[in-house]
Amino acid sequence: MKKVFLELEDGTIYEGKSFGAEKEIAGEVVFNTGMVGYPETLTDPSYNGQIIVFTYPLIGNYGIPPRVIENGILKNFEADKIWAKGIVVANYSENYSHFDAEKSLSEWLIENNTPGITDIDTRALTKKLRIRGSMLGRIYFEKERKPDFWDPNKINLVAEASTKEIKVYGRGEKKIALIDCGTKNNIIRAFVNRGIQTIRVPYNYDFSEMDINGALISNGPGDPSILERTIFNIRKAMNKNLPMLGICLGCQLLALSAGGKTYKLKYGHRGHNQPVNELGTRRCYVTSQNHGYAIDSKTLPEDWKEWFINDNDETNEGILHIIKPFYGAQFHPEASPGPDDAEFIFDMFTRALL
Repeated sequence: MKKVFLELEDGTIYEGKSFGAEKEIAGEVVFNTGMVGYPETLTDPSYNGQIIVFTYPLIGNYGIPPRVIENGILKNFEADKIWAKGIVVANYSENYSHFDAEKSLSEWLIENNTPGITDIDTRALTKKLRIRGSMLGRIYFEKERKPDFWDPNKINLVAEASTKEIKVYGRGEKKIALIDCGTKNNIIRAFVNRGIQTIRVPYNYDFSEMDINGALISNGPGDPSILERTIFNIRKAMNKNLPMLGICLGCQLLALSAGGKTYKLKYGHRGHNQPVNELGTRRCYVTSQNHGYAIDSKTLPEDWKEWFINDNDETNEGILHIIKPFYGAQFHPEASPGPDDAEFIFDMFTRALL
């Protein structure tokens, strides 16, 4: 394995070994606490612009599954390619074993031109990110070829991750628009499996004029406040009382459209073991999450209320309109990877469709 370096913006340098593509890259360094699910995690478009540090010490031991298409979308992945800029792990397993494995993680990274670093003290690195917060970083192989540090949150990452054309999935009496801000495939599966036709449209498409029964605003990368056109379209749909559900970034966009504000978390929530509490009940759900921004619940208008909060840091994890059919979940009910305890939210939204 070739020597490779990860450098943080504070000057800290970690030396490791390469098991992915030999490519210099830069982005935001974040950590993920999930124990499994690296094929789904790496293909989640919400990781566009980010270098993922996996806290679980062993990665690659069950390989990568084959590309199988069902209902027009890939079965085992959340997008058609790897969206993360690169990955950092403590121990990469060269030997993999799984009945459905087709290739190694290393082979897959190389195919997708994505660098991977192993033999890094990810515990020490994660502790630094928790103390300092998510930082910019760069991966390079030779010190004279360092890429410039680059902050992905300053550009429209959603424009890169969103579909460029309208696509239709499934059949059913009821139809929803899926506003694709970087959607995961399992969100589409969730509604196709419920017999609802899902019409996937670009992030800046005016869905308020469509002949639909509701709209879902998807997850996606970056700062939600950049998406002014999407916010404008959501407000138009709100004025028509169109049932809407926002997932992750989509939840933040609902809040911004209602007049609330968002802010950047110190190091975000990324993993499959985030506990959230449903306010007004004694229920706690273990959820799959991937976000670096959150809603400032104090800025929500009086006709909105908090739905969920994070039991670790008490940040907002969901919002509800007190009268109209507008719902937002900051976590991922569709899981993939992670627990599907909160998938009832999709059933709740389905019952609210016009």
